[in-house]
Amino acid sequence: MIIKKGMDLLKDLFDVSGKVALITGATGGFGHTAALALAMAGAKVMATGRSADTLQTLVDEMKKQGGEAAFSAGSPIDHDDVKRVVKNTVDQFGGIDILITAAGVNKPGPIVEQSLEDWDMIMDANVKGTWLFCKEVGRVMIEQKKGGKVILLGSARGELGMANYTAYSPSKGAVHLMAKSLGCEWGPHKINVNAIAPTVFRTALTQWMFDDGAFYKNFLKRIPIGRLGEPEDFIGTVIFLSSKASDFITGAVICADGGYTAG
Repeated sequence: MIIKKGMDLLKDLFDVSGKVALITGATGGFGHTAALALAMAGAKVMATGRSADTLQTLVDEMKKQGGEAAFSAGSPIDHDDVKRVVKNTVDQFGGIDILITAAGVNKPGPIVEQSLEDWDMIMDANVKGTWLFCKEVGRVMIEQKKGGKVILLGSARGELGMANYTAYSPSKGAVHLMAKSLGCEWGPHKINVNAIAPTVFRTALTQWMFDDGAFYKNFLKRIPIGRLGEPEDFIGTVIFLSSKASDFITGAVICADGGYTAG
């Protein structure tokens, strides 16, 4: 095989222009960032989540950046909604090349005080919703017979335990193993499945961690790079795992955590 050299090779490796990306949890910090990044990189983006108003604002933002985008609101844990969103994506853009599952929740608390309803809510949002979208999008990708890229949003807490996280940590551990299992299952179809496991990134839900000086200073002791994550720190990994550059990587959990899980 003759390897192309120079800038043409690099551009081709990381090129996602014209690819169709379906992003769940696009109303949250990670999904929002991934959607914008892929749209600006030339992908056609279908954003989904529960809030139509928030999704419309995101689509408007992507279009202002020159992207091609649409939204289809729905619940990630309602199978009928999931099937409808996937069908809408195929109908709108002609197929699906990239799936990013960024929908999820957390409600920490001591296990002896946590309700069964809280456990079910976390497992449904983080595991069931991921499973449902993988099931329906996987069917589309297999039928297309041209491969695909699937990126599941895990967490550093899926690798490490933490007090009061006895629902969230197991849910993200399940997501990591789902990536590994699907990586094995879909390898013959040239569908790459990987997970991104971030530590704390700046979002509307985590802003208090940045504003609380004592908490922030104490948390940084565990992060070798010496700071918490910014949305921009997430973009490179998303583009990499969405592009040809990651064609020989599947079933991996990439910790975008500043070294948090390294020691």
